[in-house]
Amino acid sequence: MLEPEIAAFIERATAIYPAHSAASTPSEQRRMYDRYAAMLAPPLPGEVMLQDASFTSRAGHTIPLRLYRRRTNAHEGVRGSVLYFHGGGFVLGSLNSHQMITARIALDTGLDVIAVDYRLAPEHPAPAAHDDCMEVTLAALAGRLPFDLHDDAALQLAGDSAGGNLAASVAMRLRDDGVDRVRGLALVYPMLGVEPQRPARDTEAYAPMLTLTDVYAFRDSYWGKGESARYPAWTIPLDAARFDALPPTLAIGAEHDPLRDDARVFVERIGAAGGDARLRIGAGLVHGCWRALEWSPGVQAMHKDVCDFLTGQARD
Repeated sequence: MLEPEIAAFIERATAIYPAHSAASTPSEQRRMYDRYAAMLAPPLPGEVMLQDASFTSRAGHTIPLRLYRRRTNAHEGVRGSVLYFHGGGFVLGSLNSHQMITARIALDTGLDVIAVDYRLAPEHPAPAAHDDCMEVTLAALAGRLPFDLHDDAALQLAGDSAGGNLAASVAMRLRDDGVDRVRGLALVYPMLGVEPQRPARDTEAYAPMLTLTDVYAFRDSYWGKGESARYPAWTIPLDAARFDALPPTLAIGAEHDPLRDDARVFVERIGAAGGDARLRIGAGLVHGCWRALEWSPGVQAMHKDVCDFLTGQARD
């Protein structure tokens, strides 16, 4: 059953943003999505400052970045940074579309939050987004991002939906490469495979805000369809051969979301490998519900879980 505040959020959201349509061009979809995000976003908290910059990849393209920082840090003992990879099915999303989330994480944790505007599909298919996020993460660990960060060494990764895939994939590849300097991994309604996990794949196939058809459309836009599909192994976290030696992980699923059980299965596999992984399922919540933070008690609890986890991993 939907939380009443989420039911109201869905009604408001669907009046602004029509259902995902594969018939729309990517640029049209992005304009609609950014308009939708702007109409639901509260003003930037006055206690949070932001700074835009860019990072030049080894291949020569520019990756826009945005730093969010609380002007005064009231969180004693908390230092470090969070790289945030936005959702949007690898097709949608920008620095602006997820500002309400990144700004609130910075406000409520006292951590530096750096949003990453990676390349989008279908113009840039797999593994373009993953490559961008990996390169920015390595630069952050090396202290080479264009910001004066409080603590380059205390880095965590976070993301929602497709961004959850990016965060998990980067963490797993760093582990494979012998880099163990990521302190935490926070995933919110993540897409971790090319086929959603059962039973949610079937029971929530027609869930509000994201249907199974939507999942497949986004998947095909990024990885390709049929014979043209390309699935680089490191871009599919649930297909990994190993689930050990990962940073402490928080994975949150929404009850009414075809991707709900991706979070559950990921946590179960990490736990079976002896790792530290925590699962939360947001009762009455839907995919994309973080935008209802101003109104929904369930989303407020979810947000607090994320912030408590990040601050817990960052404490000296």
